Formats: sequence, C-alpha cells, structure tokens
Amino acid sequence: MFISRIYAFLVAFTTSIFFKVSCSSSEFSLDGDYLLGGLFPVHEAEHAAPLFSLEAIECFRQTFSNSGYQMFQVMRFAVEEINNSTTLLPNVSLGYEVFDYCSDAKNFPSVFSFISQNGSISLYEKLNSHQTKVIALTGPYGNTRTINIAPLITMDLIPLVNYGASSYTLSDKLQYPSFIRTIPSNKDLIQMIIHIIRWFKWNWVAFLGDPDSEEGLQLFNNYIRNTGICLAYQEILNQSANYSLTLKKIDKLNINVIVVFTVPQYAKNIIKGAITNNIRDKVWIASETWSMNQQLLKEPGIEKIGTIIGITERFLSLTGFNDFIYKTKETTEVYPNDNTESDIHTKTCNQNCDNCSLVTAEEIINEDPTYSFAIYAAIYTIAHALHKVLHCNMNQCNKNTTVKPYMLLGEIKKLDFSLNNYQVKYDVNGDLTISYAIVVWHTETNFSRIEMVGTYDTYPEINFSMDNSLMPWHNNVPFSNCSVECKDGFSREHVGYHDCCFLCKKCLINSYVNYSRDPYTCFPCADNEWSDGGSATCQTRSVIYLQFTDVPSIALLFSNVCLITLLIITVFIFAYNYNTPVVRSAGGNMSFLMLVCMIISCISAFYFFGEPTLEKCTYRNTIYAFFNAVCLSCFFVRAFQIVCVFKMNEFPNVHRLWVKYNGQWIFVTSFSVFYFFVYVMYIILKPPKPLLDLLSFKNQIFFTCERGEVISISTAAFVNMFLGALCIWFSYMARDLPKNYNEAKSITFSIVFLILVWILYFTVYFFFNSKDILFVNAFVQISSTYGFLFCYFIPKSYIMLFQPKKNTAAYFQTAIQNYTQTISRS
Repeated sequence: MFISRIYAFLVAFTTSIFFKVSCSSSEFSLDGDYLLGGLFPVHEAEHAAPLFSLEAIECFRQTFSNSGYQMFQVMRFAVEEINNSTTLLPNVSLGYEVFDYCSDAKNFPSVFSFISQNGSISLYEKLNSHQTKVIALTGPYGNTRTINIAPLITMDLIPLVNYGASSYTLSDKLQYPSFIRTIPSNKDLIQMIIHIIRWFKWNWVAFLGDPDSEEGLQLFNNYIRNTGICLAYQEILNQSANYSLTLKKIDKLNINVIVVFTVPQYAKNIIKGAITNNIRDKVWIASETWSMNQQLLKEPGIEKIGTIIGITERFLSLTGFNDFIYKTKETTEVYPNDNTESDIHTKTCNQNCDNCSLVTAEEIINEDPTYSFAIYAAIYTIAHALHKVLHCNMNQCNKNTTVKPYMLLGEIKKLDFSLNNYQVKYDVNGDLTISYAIVVWHTETNFSRIEMVGTYDTYPEINFSMDNSLMPWHNNVPFSNCSVECKDGFSREHVGYHDCCFLCKKCLINSYVNYSRDPYTCFPCADNEWSDGGSATCQTRSVIYLQFTDVPSIALLFSNVCLITLLIITVFIFAYNYNTPVVRSAGGNMSFLMLVCMIISCISAFYFFGEPTLEKCTYRNTIYAFFNAVCLSCFFVRAFQIVCVFKMNEFPNVHRLWVKYNGQWIFVTSFSVFYFFVYVMYIILKPPKPLLDLLSFKNQIFFTCERGEVISISTAAFVNMFLGALCIWFSYMARDLPKNYNEAKSITFSIVFLILVWILYFTVYFFFNSKDILFVNAFVQISSTYGFLFCYFIPKSYIMLFQPKKNTAAYFQTAIQNYTQTISRS
C-alpha cells in the first residue's frame, strides 16, 4: 500500500510538472546507444527552506559551484574516452543525461526522468519487461541527497554508482540493493582518521561535524572504544552556529587535535574562525571532502593555526583530462542559454547554466580534484559491466542483447579490473576497495602546497603507513593527551570521566602491568616468576637445589666417601685386633655396632643432592638421625659402664645384675626400638614431601623438602640431648680414671664436637635460608661422624697399629695397679 502511494505521487508529480517541459540540447546531454544518468551539484542551494508543498527548484538561480561543474566535466571526459576506445565497447556508444542537482529535496523531477519509460512511470511492472530511460546512474553528491533518491532508483535495481555519498547506511543491501559507490564509506573514512590519531599516539581529540556528519560522529564514538582515544569534545555545527565559542571551548580543554568531518562550506567557517580567534598550534584532521581544497590552502593566516592533515583519493590526476577541458572550452565555449525569461520560468529539468560559459579552463583544472577519480571509476564501472552484458570482444559487442539495469548490477558485483594502475573491485556491500592517501598542508606564505605523507589500502589487505620525516614538526610531535603516559611498570588510575585521564601508580614487587592487556591493573606474577617494583614484565625464577655438579658438593661428597672408607678400614683394624685389650676397652662387639651405624649414617648425606623427591626427602635425615641415635646410646652405655666399674663399688648388686643380664645390650636395643618407632611415626604421620619454596627468595624458587611431623622428631631430638648430657656428666665423673681405660674423655670430645657442629647448623638455619642450609646440613652430618671417628676410634686404631706394646694385658694391668695405689694413698 505504501509503495503504491509513492508511485501514485511520482506519476502525478511528473505528469503535472516535468513531462510538459522539453529541455534544450546542451552539454548536459549526449545521444548514444545506451544512456547513463548523472546528477551533479553545478549549483548549490545554500539555505534550504522547509518544504510544505510540491515544488521543484530552479538550480540555475542558485549559487554556482566550480567544484560541481568540474565533477560534471569529469563524467563527460570519461564517456568521451570510453566512446573513443576500440576495445572496451567497440561499435557501441554511450550517451548521458545530466541534471543539475542543487537541493536535498527539490530535485525529484530529475530522478523521475531517469526511471521513466517514454515519459511515464508504470506501476507493478516486472523487471524483465520494464525498461527505464537510463541503464545506470552516477551521483548525486552528499549523503542526504543520495539517501532521499536511492529508494526510487534501487527499487528498479538500476545501478546507482555513487561518487559522493559516504554514509555507511547505504551499505545495507536490504534497503539499497543496487547502490554501489566509488569512494570510501564513513566507516572506512573514520577508521583512516583513527589510524592517524593512533599513529601519533594522541588520545585527547575533538570532533566537529555538520548536519550530514551525525553518522560519522556515531561511528567515531563506536570505533574509538577500547583504543585509548578519548573524545573530549564533540559538536554538530550548522551554518548559524557560534564557531568562535566552539573553538574557545576546545582550546580551553587543551585539545590539540581536532577532527573536522564536514563538507567544505562548514570547514571554511571553522578554519576562518580559528584564524580570527587566534587559535594556534593545533592539528586539524580534514575529511576527504575538503582535504584538497585549494581556496582554504591559500587562506590568509592559515599558517598560524597549526598543521592540517587530510585524507584523499590517491589517484587524483586523470591523464588527458586537461586537454579535454581546453578542447571543450576552445570549440564550444559551453552551450549558451538563449532562452527568454518566460521560457526559463517554465523549465524545471535543471539543465540550464548561465555561468558555465564564464568558467575558464584553468579554473576547472585547478579545482579540488577529490572526487575526480571516483566519478571516473564510476563511469568505467558501468562501461565494464556493459562490456560483460553485451559479451564484447576486442572487435565488437553483441548489440542485439537487450540490456536491463539489473543485468548490469549483477556484473558490477563481479568486476575486477585495472584502471590507471588501480584495481577496481567491490565487496559484498558494493563498496570499492580503498587506496587512499594521507596528505599534509604546507601553508608557507610564499609557496603553499599539499604533500602526500602516507597511504591507506584495503586490498589485498589493510595497510596503513606514514612517513614521519615529511611532517612539518619532524620528530617533535604535538602533544594531545589528557595525561602523560605512565613509565614502564606504572599502572593507570582513573581520574574523572574519560579513560585516558589518569594518574600513574607504581606496581609492587612481584607484580607487573601489561598495557596491551589492561593498563589499569598490576597483575601478580605467576608462582614461577618474579619482578621488582615498577616492572612491566615478570622474569622466570630459577629453581635452586643442591647440584651434584657444584664444586662444593663434589668436595663434600668426596669427603663423605673418604669417611666411609676410613670407617671400613677401622672396622677391619678392629676385627683384626678383636681379642686385644684396646678393642675390649673400646666396647668390644658394641664398637662394631657403632662403626656400622656410623657407616650407614653416612649414606644419608647422598640424599641431599639432586632434585628433591619423596624418597630423598624421607631418607636424608631419618637414616642419619636413627643410626646416629643408636651410636649415641652406645656412647652412653660405654660412659656408664666405665663409671660403674671404677666409681660405683658401693653398689655391687647393680653392677652384677648389669653384667649378668647384658644391661648394655638391653639399653641399646630398647633405645633403638624407641627411635625406630619414633621415626616410623615421623614417616607415616606426615612424611616430608618435596616443597617449592616461593617465599624465601624473590628471584629464585628453593626446591627443598617439608619439615615433616614435628612432635615425633622433637621427641627424638630431646632424648638425644638428654643422652648427650648424661654422657658428658659421666665423663666428668671419670676424669681421673686410668689412661688406658679412660674412653670417657674420647666420648666427651665426640659429644662436644657433635654439639658444636649442630650449633653451627642451627645458627645458619635461623639467619639464612637458601640451598646453603642443605649443604650445611649434609656437612654437619658428615662432620659429626668424623668427630666420632677421630675422637673415639682413631686414637685406638693408632695404638693398635703404631703402639702395639700398649695393646697388651700386662700394660693394662699395670695401669690399673698404679690407679689403685694412687687412690689408696689419697
């Protein structure tokens, strides 16, 4: 129902106004086998009045536009070039019908002409049977104008190959199925601008637009999310806006980068306002609509406002265009309008141009060429599609083929051809692959020029590059950031509303900040990593434990092997002299038990080296502790026996029972069972497992063993200390015994040395915490065994080897008699 009303309006409007008018032949039209439509802003209606009734505007009464006329001439040039080609459309000529399109809402008669057939518009006609006046159309200039007419054009699937509408809305193929464009969409333009901003690491920017730029502003807000860019100020301006107030607000906010996303009319007002208000040293990013504007480039005082960076079509010059303009002007002087005033009032087709004949060739050539290649590419796109539809070869085309607009549309979507070394190819949205340039304005008073400093391409992949050396500031890039960037290792802390306004906070030890991940958070390092305060990365911790290959480890292990060897030699010496008095005085069979326990206890030292395992953690202390405790109980028995023999005669029954029932073996066995139970409980209840100590060192992981069950090991240690104390007490009681029987002194030295080395260990343990503790632990175990050997067994071995006379019963009997005589005299 809605569509039928639109068509009814079109038929009524065109029948009553448009088709009663015949337009004079001029450069606005050209006969040909196939007709193209063109809409160009040869005039501009500066102040559009609200539309309350059906009316059509007379564009020739509006302000003449050199730029719009130059665009029109580019289309004429492209058509002539194609018609002169012998390969693209051989034996086929293109014609065109061009209308002056100066208003957003009052130029519909021109559009009705394009979609009509023999002066009428048919309703509900199928695409196959409907033949419009033109096979394709280019234009108009501007988003609003294009969006207004696009539904009428695309309803019949007439290709609307546009050169001047960047609205991203037009990429919606459901609403605008036949819309094609040869300029970037607002989406691409905004992304180019953001690339420039990010290239120079700016984040504090302003955005100024015109009423046609609201979509661009919305896209800019969307695309700067999560980029670190803050839009500090935004405003959509109209012709009556207070430009001075806007610029002063921007200057007060210390914004030094201003995106001017407007058409030239508004850009001129902004730039002139900046000059008038003495706005200095800003960076102005120009949209493609005015980035090549020659009038603004030469505006007096523009050199003071700062640097202007623009985005524009890379391929601006068209080979042969200048010659075409000179030839046209020389031969035709355009087509003068010889209609009378009464005739003019009746014309509504907008193919009249009083000022066209007054424009010189130089003025056309020097006009802003921003849209030249886009128009050129649009006409060639239609021609290449027609080439496909007509099945053309190098010599001729099949002119018998009926060409429908929708056929051209299907071929346009598949096009991929080279034009002036540029690859013309459209995506699924009908948008052309982009090959744009970034330019900078050199606004020196004597020689103003525009220089290309970078490129932006989307085919075959997105590529953005800029040459910083060509910028007027060289390496001294203008600063436009809300806050100074934090140093490495400092996280951001929000201040105010905008994300790019922040304070800097130093990260603590074992934390870091990763700006690519989250610049506002200091992340903790992983367990196997470390960092100093104020770090941007974490370093891997080295895992430390006692290595077999370390020089101190090799030395200690060698000494342990030597100890075991000496102990084995001592066993053989004692075995060889088994029945001698020295062996019996040393304990007889018990001395062999002590030597074996000492040999086995030496094995535990080997478990301190290499990567800790459950087995190593379990045996490194328990083997030594158990067999050392057995050995200590044997020392206690020896000291007790000596005292009993010489000092406890008043208790003969005690001594008799001790000897009769082998009290020494009962005591040693009992204590051994006790120790065995304690250490079994230690292993079962809470075995010492391998432990990665992450807290002791910031840059290392100490691979060690857990402490294990504390109560059982503490009980065993307390009993050992008690036995040691008793051994020292008994030794003190036996200080005056015969020299040959005075093993008590040897026991005292052994126990005292044992105490000293363990004091050394606990001193290191409480004041240091590293793998050196493990080394000292192994060293103390080995040293204590060395103490037992050298203080107790080596002196006796020396007598047996080098003083055999003292290893006789007679010598020992003499010593006892001398001790008895000494006691009796005292």
